[in-house]
Amino acid sequence: MASTPTREVARRVFAREFNDASYTFKESDDDRAPVYVLLPTGERANRVFLVGTLTETEDVGEDSEYWQGRVVDPNGDTFFMYAGQYQPDAASMLRELEPPAYVAVVGKPRTYETDEGDVNVSVRPESISQVDEATRDRWVVETADRTLDRIRRFTEADPEDAATDEYVSMAYEEYGEDVSAYRDSVVGALESMQDEQAEASAD
Repeated sequence: MASTPTREVARRVFAREFNDASYTFKESDDDRAPVYVLLPTGERANRVFLVGTLTETEDVGEDSEYWQGRVVDPNGDTFFMYAGQYQPDAASMLRELEPPAYVAVVGKPRTYETDEGDVNVSVRPESISQVDEATRDRWVVETADRTLDRIRRFTEADPEDAATDEYVSMAYEEYGEDVSAYRDSVVGALESMQDEQAEASAD
């Protein structure tokens, strides 16, 4: 009996780092091999898990429905996602949801090169669900922890050492060694969440 392929872990990442993840690669020549984006903190991602505020939805399709959704994380940075006829469940959620709303999204990263040569990164959602603020807050805390773990591993690595994690070495090569912006994302997200909680308790 053929073994079923295991699904890739959905990485938790803030929008600033996700949007900088412009380098993609495969690990084999097989046509069906998964495509990964390389996160600047040295982790590969074939799937991502994000929670934030859906601020805008728009049908940008010409011949058929093709929905764009904007999801904003606590730093005010935006994930863009697109769902059409091949993602019917996600497309119907974007059609029906009324922004603003907290949503949880699991999907695949997609990169697109513009005419100017810039690379835009977006999410092709597998699932979208409406969630509450507590779920969003848990995601922020867990994503902060995972991001700090990646930053720690990245900053402690020696890219010249053969024993260094290959994805950390790739990230050094593709993006350079400055990951301070992603540490700022962690701090900003946690502070923003604490400010919201403080305001809510003051009301």
